[in-house]
Amino acid sequence: MQLGSLRQLTLISFVVVLVPLALLVGYSQIKLSEIGQIATNEAEYSVNTVRRVSKMEGLSVDIERLVRQYHIVKKDALKPLIGKSSQRFTEFQIPVCEKLTEKTNCSNLTERVDWINQYSGTDDQLLLDAQLAEFKQNLYDLSAQVDSSLDRRIQDQQIYVSSVQQTQFWLTACLLGASFILIALGSKAILKPVSRLERIITAMSRQEDILPEIATSGPKELIVLEQKLHRLAGRLIQLENLRHALLRHASHELKTPLASIKEGCSLLTEQVVGPLNTDQEEVLSLLNSSTDRLNLLIVQLLDYNLLLQQAKPVFSKINSERFFNEFVTENSLAIKQHDNQIDMKLELATVFADQTLFRRILDNLVSNAIAHGSKGSPINIRLYQKGNMQVLDFANRGQQIDMDQRHILFQPFSRGEGVRNDRVTGSGLGLSIVADCARMMFGKAEMVEVDYADVCIRVQIPGKEASI
Repeated sequence: MQLGSLRQLTLISFVVVLVPLALLVGYSQIKLSEIGQIATNEAEYSVNTVRRVSKMEGLSVDIERLVRQYHIVKKDALKPLIGKSSQRFTEFQIPVCEKLTEKTNCSNLTERVDWINQYSGTDDQLLLDAQLAEFKQNLYDLSAQVDSSLDRRIQDQQIYVSSVQQTQFWLTACLLGASFILIALGSKAILKPVSRLERIITAMSRQEDILPEIATSGPKELIVLEQKLHRLAGRLIQLENLRHALLRHASHELKTPLASIKEGCSLLTEQVVGPLNTDQEEVLSLLNSSTDRLNLLIVQLLDYNLLLQQAKPVFSKINSERFFNEFVTENSLAIKQHDNQIDMKLELATVFADQTLFRRILDNLVSNAIAHGSKGSPINIRLYQKGNMQVLDFANRGQQIDMDQRHILFQPFSRGEGVRNDRVTGSGLGLSIVADCARMMFGKAEMVEVDYADVCIRVQIPGKEASI
């Protein structure tokens, strides 16, 4: 049966899960009622049987007294009383004996009662005493047999109740197990279409070219949602392509006239076209600084655009010492211009990361440290392992950052309040690129407190085991 909506699927799953529980409750009610009825019947039988035996014992005393009186006085008026008492005794004896499997005591007792009814009073005293003693003994044996029978019936009832309890236990275990299985199947049936949505959203977030196909069966609401997500993914791809094209063309179109402006400013600065007065040199200095800032913005914008275009990182083992030495060598000129020293401590021989993204992180961190750090102060680089994370600490001295401003600095186009050492207004993309590169490698970047520096950027990247 094909369910048309998620609501129907959920309701039917709940109903199916409740079926074993309903069977268990029904079975328990039936057995409880049965045990209650058995207990009532057994109690009624036991009370009636004990009452009849007690009546028989009382009548036996009356019969013995009447027979002895008749033996002594020989009055015929006593004969009907003996017969009436014997008849009542037999009326109580018959239902008691009907429930007994062994009839010997009942037969013997019946023979004694018949002898008493036929007693003529002529027999001697010894025979009478023997018959009455045997009558009392037969009654005593019957009473003991009744007690044993009641005990067996109680034991049988206890055995039956115990068997019902055992059956109830195993039935409960089986039906609860069936309920848990049905719960798992129902949960899987409900979560399966939701998992498809999750895979589609994950593919969209990773900018994958091919999304999971739209389901042909399942709740109609989720199928409609899958269709909307596919349309949204197509729209996002179009917008992403437009953004890349815009950044690429805008950056190219900006760099061409900027090169001409820089060349013109260079010619004017060298006074190739003629001498300049003081005011003209000041204006030219402003033009040079503005062109340098515009060139920096264009470079960082292109760098950010290239970062966004790289959808998937390519992990490999990087030799830490060689990689960091190359990084320091290539940035040595900028480091020397600000009289900084590199204090580097590498505890990891290799780093498992995307080489391009990791180098981009280092370039932006050193650029940020040089621009905002104190001149002549050391820049501390620490590389170590913490759990399953590879940790890079990049620290420098300078103006400390307020706690409420730290997370903002990792957002695109967000700039700090401090003054740069190069007097060039930054684009606000440096730390954003660092954070994006770390996220692309399934890690994170944050600003932390350390005791040996004023500002420390910590980048954490999962190791090989965690990344795979």
